Amino acid sequence: MKNLTLITLALLAVLMVVEASAQDANEILRKVDRNMSSENRIMESSMTVRGKRSNRTIISKTWAEGTQKSFSEYLSPAAEKGTKMLKLEGQLWIYSPSTDRIIQISGHMLRQSVMGSDLSYEDMMDDRKLSDIYDAKVVGQENIDARNTWLLELTAKVADVPYHSQKIWIDIERFIPLKQELFAKSGQLLKRTEMSDVLLIQGRWFPTTVLYKDMLKQGGGTEFKITSIQFDQKIQDYIFTKAALKQ
Repeated sequence: MKNLTLITLALLAVLMVVEASAQDANEILRKVDRNMSSENRIMESSMTVRGKRSNRTIISKTWAEGTQKSFSEYLSPAAEKGTKMLKLEGQLWIYSPSTDRIIQISGHMLRQSVMGSDLSYEDMMDDRKLSDIYDAKVVGQENIDARNTWLLELTAKVADVPYHSQKIWIDIERFIPLKQELFAKSGQLLKRTEMSDVLLIQGRWFPTTVLYKDMLKQGGGTEFKITSIQFDQKIQDYIFTKAALKQ
């Protein structure tokens, strides 16, 4: 009886540690969300697609509000200048100046590459907080670029996610991701991202360079670099309308 009691106590202790670890991991994720998410943002950026033979850089400006609204205008090069993209309540439209048409991107088209990059339209659409769509657990600590990180494993708790699970390396001091590996439900590694050039912006740490790599395609990845960003700015409602696409 005494041995049975000791075993029971040991099992309870293990369960308490596991539960505490899960709670800590989800709290880490919520702190990451507080850095990475915002009520709204206005951002200028460059996206460099590293092809097998040459690189191509696309400049754009984006207005975003919460997780449901965003509007992007491509400024250069000439071939993409004037192209506009509107995300509104789970739907995506693109305006092409060469055809003067607005096209809705939906269904399997969302998995297509954005302008030949390593990002899909689906990647650009899903801007939800990680803590809203994944459960987390801490599985270790690692050093990345001289920064101590927690290694978290994330498992989807909702069905409508492009990636069923993730591994994510979180800076222990600044609560920002430095690396992500994104997996299909089968366990296949689909994409990898690496974050760098971390700056303190309006009281929050934020990585301003992200290297995306689609593991299923050739090439050197796509470098997304933020050249200017402002959080919690006033954005006119008109921006997030289909009428703005042709303006």
